[in-house]
Amino acid sequence: MHCVIIKEVFMNKSIISIITGTILATSAAILPVQADGHKIGACLITKTDTNPFFVKMKEGATAKAKELGVELKSFAGKVDGDHETQVAAIETCIADGAKGILLTASDPSSIATSVKEARDAGLVVIALDTPLSPIDAADATFATDNFLAGELIGKWAAASLGDAAKDAKIAMLDLAISQPTVGVLRDQGFLQGFGIDLVDPNKWGDETDPRIVGNDVTAGNEEGGRKAMENLLAKDPEINVVYTINEPAAAGAYEALKAIGRENDVLIVSVDGGCPGVQNVADGVIGATSQQYPLLMASLGIEAILAWAKDGVKPQPTPGKNFFDTGVSLVTDKSAPGVDSISVAAGKDLCWG
Repeated sequence: MHCVIIKEVFMNKSIISIITGTILATSAAILPVQADGHKIGACLITKTDTNPFFVKMKEGATAKAKELGVELKSFAGKVDGDHETQVAAIETCIADGAKGILLTASDPSSIATSVKEARDAGLVVIALDTPLSPIDAADATFATDNFLAGELIGKWAAASLGDAAKDAKIAMLDLAISQPTVGVLRDQGFLQGFGIDLVDPNKWGDETDPRIVGNDVTAGNEEGGRKAMENLLAKDPEINVVYTINEPAAAGAYEALKAIGRENDVLIVSVDGGCPGVQNVADGVIGATSQQYPLLMASLGIEAILAWAKDGVKPQPTPGKNFFDTGVSLVTDKSAPGVDSISVAAGKDLCWG
């Protein structure tokens, strides 16, 4: 099994072909199957059904399930952070006799108890995008290297500023107060990439570098991004670098800056690489974004559940990592020295994976 993450590979739409070898022992021979006259059941549980990232994840899972003859049921929280709805969804999947669950957890720590119940009942549970805490609470994780995604935009921002990076005033627009793993990894990756010393890489907000104006949370949506940006601008109106957890939050931050006439002199960076986000890079709303591939995560997850149902085979992580790495690439038309990136045109060709 190999996962190649170099920019030349991402110059066409056949992203699945970058993963060579055998991901799952039976993946090459997977055909529609039934167990005791019934279709194999699978569940997809996402944080919301409104964030475009999770909408595309659902599309990927649905398409692959239809292709392979798997009966898929989808669930989502009402908002990002809706832990209770995700717990109820896991209980429903167990009661329905599903063979596996694909999960993007709103609360990666608290959900572990429910995940254990599912695994004890014989389901395979695969985390998508957001690792559980601890990561081995799930049977496997298919995800972007979120720390690397943050590190890429941090390196790009620092390189783009050049000598001015030493005097930057940085706003950190995070996900939630509960600090889910995906938010911590991206935040800490950005800071390390920018050249800021980390204190405890397992949480954000404990850094002492004077360049950090502050952290605020966005719930990963546009309105949250706007409010968080307004709060941090009230603290320091001279902010000139904005890290955002995702592209909806980045769009909200941009609107707050635009309202005070500062949309053209603040550098915004983000993570997702979805089609609207890549268009925002093209339009100058976002300087650069780290692109991930939710369609690939979801389709591989359905294959993994089917392999588990047929042969009891569980997916293996990328060599040298504790998760299966589905790839990341920095998207910008303003390349920076020493930072690998792909163009906006290539990012549009690949958006959502």
